[in-house]
Amino acid sequence: MKPDVQAYLDRIGYGGSTAPNAETLAALQYAHLHAVPYENLDLIRGIPLSLAIDRLYDKIVLRRRGGYCFEVNALFGWLLAELGFEVTNLFARFWRGEPNPPPMLRHHVLKVKADGAYYLCDVGVGGIIPRYPVVMAEHLEQPQGHENYRLVRDDSFGWFLQEWKDEDWKPIYSFTEQPALPVDYAVASFWCEHSPESFFHRRAMLSLRTESGRNTVDGDEFRIFSPQGVHVFVPETEEARREALERYFGIILPEQAVNSNHA
Repeated sequence: MKPDVQAYLDRIGYGGSTAPNAETLAALQYAHLHAVPYENLDLIRGIPLSLAIDRLYDKIVLRRRGGYCFEVNALFGWLLAELGFEVTNLFARFWRGEPNPPPMLRHHVLKVKADGAYYLCDVGVGGIIPRYPVVMAEHLEQPQGHENYRLVRDDSFGWFLQEWKDEDWKPIYSFTEQPALPVDYAVASFWCEHSPESFFHRRAMLSLRTESGRNTVDGDEFRIFSPQGVHVFVPETEEARREALERYFGIILPEQAVNSNHA
């Protein structure tokens, strides 16, 4: 095992088999979603993002940070390839919550081959997404705990990942199987960082799966979801916010302001 790969596995708390099969793939995605948060704190702080693998490795593995889709899915795809999986990077349109559809291409997802089948893998969404890879088979319902997902095809937008919600199938995002290049993500990520129309740099957004629910941040507000309900609070001081980021997301920022506008 290469030292950098082992360090990544340690970062996500994974100590199981690394054989490139479907069981390993599912375990890796589950571990990743429970260890590496979705977060946009660098965008809020005005720190330029890099999608170079070595820079992402430093941020996510060595400094134990998270990132948004272009960061975490790029690095997760690298890990899977290092372990022997066949990985294809794809571009997606994110439909959930889109006020003016159709949405632009601004989401990174992975198509991964394991045991002769293809799976959709994604560890880079701030909302609820599949804990486990989704088999790329049309209309196959794939329950995951209290959630249920399926993929359907569309003549215009390719595959749609759907979730069962409010007694209906609702779209999360769509994608085609045309491989994407690093430059494609660089352009989209630049838009997310700098466009006045982008919401990615307007307020802090964090999310992390937990064994009992989810931890999230929206602006100033922390929301801790558990079977007992939702604990909502707003830290009153910079120090309290710093402690909450470390406690609920494992994030330790440099000594500077960490409020929602200058996180």
